[in-house]
Amino acid sequence: MCGIVGYTGHREASPLLLEGLRRLEYRGYDSAGVAVLAAGAPARVARCEGKLGRLRELLDKEPIAGKCGIGHTRWATHGRPTEANAHPHRQGKVSIIHNGIIENHLELRQKLEAAGCKFASETDSEIFAHLVDRELAGGGDLRAGVARALGQVRGTWAICVLHDDHPQEIVAARHNAPLLVGLGEASEPENFVASDVAAILEHTRRVVDLEDGDTARLTRDAVEIFDAAGKAVRRPERRVDWSPVAAEKEGFKHFMLKEIHEQPRVISDALAGRMAPQQAEVRLDGLDLDFGNVARILLLACGTSYHAAMCGKYMLEKLARIPVEVDLASEFRYRDPVVQPGTLAIAVSQSGETADTMAALREAKRLGATTLAVCNVVGSSIARTADHVVYTHAGPEISVASTKAFTSQLTIFVLLALHVAKRRGALDDDSIRRAMQGLSAVPEAMGHLLGQLPAIRTIARRYMHARDFLYLGRGLGYPVALEGALKLKEISYVHAEGYASGEMKHGPIALVDENLPVVVIALRGAGYEKVLSNLAEVRARGGKIIALATMGDREIADMADDVVVVPDVDELLQPLLASVPLQLLAYHIADLRGTDVDQPRNLAKSVTVE
Repeated sequence: MCGIVGYTGHREASPLLLEGLRRLEYRGYDSAGVAVLAAGAPARVARCEGKLGRLRELLDKEPIAGKCGIGHTRWATHGRPTEANAHPHRQGKVSIIHNGIIENHLELRQKLEAAGCKFASETDSEIFAHLVDRELAGGGDLRAGVARALGQVRGTWAICVLHDDHPQEIVAARHNAPLLVGLGEASEPENFVASDVAAILEHTRRVVDLEDGDTARLTRDAVEIFDAAGKAVRRPERRVDWSPVAAEKEGFKHFMLKEIHEQPRVISDALAGRMAPQQAEVRLDGLDLDFGNVARILLLACGTSYHAAMCGKYMLEKLARIPVEVDLASEFRYRDPVVQPGTLAIAVSQSGETADTMAALREAKRLGATTLAVCNVVGSSIARTADHVVYTHAGPEISVASTKAFTSQLTIFVLLALHVAKRRGALDDDSIRRAMQGLSAVPEAMGHLLGQLPAIRTIARRYMHARDFLYLGRGLGYPVALEGALKLKEISYVHAEGYASGEMKHGPIALVDENLPVVVIALRGAGYEKVLSNLAEVRARGGKIIALATMGDREIADMADDVVVVPDVDELLQPLLASVPLQLLAYHIADLRGTDVDQPRNLAKSVTVE
């Protein structure tokens, strides 16, 4: 969601803060601001509605000097996207930035207004500034004052606080929202804080993840961390391996297009070192489970990860012969779920910080489930909360619309299904080896699909003005259809619906006319003949058909207006390939319509509030 970056050290803070915020733009935002503190002077704040370019112009006109500061990009929750509602918020000698939601903000606001406090914004976040200012009215330790203020708040937060009387100090705190500390080198003392490592990776690879309830004091020379009880603690340091160059466009028009083209390499990375064909063995480090004791698997996810989980259900049940349920994480806690002994709950999240998925994981764990995380970000909250973790190794995904993270999750589910099948004796070794061979061929097959980019752009141009799209798929094609429709809505703002093709006559067929493009996943496999019947029904009503067809299928060409050919692979691997042309179709329609492909309106990369 929102982006946070902070710096204290020997360099001017403003340029570092602006650059850090630029690297967090992919998270989505509608306003931005910084607060910079110099010794002997009050902190100065610059903020504005809109993009970072406007903030940069403000600072060019009126530079703010100082070697300690905090910066923020905001995505509106409480209050409209205006300058008054932008962060940082300032009260008295206190400047704060905040990601998250204060659940008792109305109660606290009424209490503070009754005590004479004047509010300058519509946000819940400003409450933190008033609470900390009151706690420090008589002076004292800034970190302790922040901790006392947090004791009055219910909700989620990642916050950073400056105080005019503490010119080289930042106090940071987290609860159910991502926040980490970047450690500077001893030769040039400086330290950083950020909501995402991308903001600070240019300056340090040494990172400490804060735990829920932690507060931290950062100065240029030291970092002190305290747990929820106020006790000084040491949190483990980790080193970030990926390069900041991986977060640049490398000549592509948009990050999304770059990330679509990275997928063959991403699949290879997800497979690397995990398959041992001679032993017919899939080795998933981070997973040490006796699957003989697992009676049921529960998949928890939101959005694109939910569609990957739907595919995962098919794969696990087909190969491992184990019952699997898929739950929207945002609904799981609110339906009084039944978690039986022998349940393995798998939380699926690109960022590892998705608030709804995190809450569902905790609930499953509370109810007695063994837990596993499938995520992309090492050291993320979900990865650290789960009993076991399998990383997707997709690398940084910058575009808000997920592409390579989705296909990497699909890859992990195939590997996981083979891993479980082996341990439960559900598949013989020859079948496992054949599946591994098929997986190994996917990156090259993806490369062939990417070679069809000009043809897909031509199809996109033909349908770019359509107001509605219908996506149909059967079996594993159904979640692929859902994901294809989601991609189109996310980035082009065109209404699109995904349906199981067998449900078409139960309502959606009423929409079909000569103005409705219908995208059909019509790959050979179980139910193929029934999908052909769906195509005939659409064609009879004048609908425009865009079909994904298996290479060598000549029947589809006679029934569809446009055909995208997909290499012939095992049915369980089809989602990995079928998703690519749908990503490209959505991308090109959005690009032709002139929308902001990488940062679509109203969306954020990591949804860290419920």
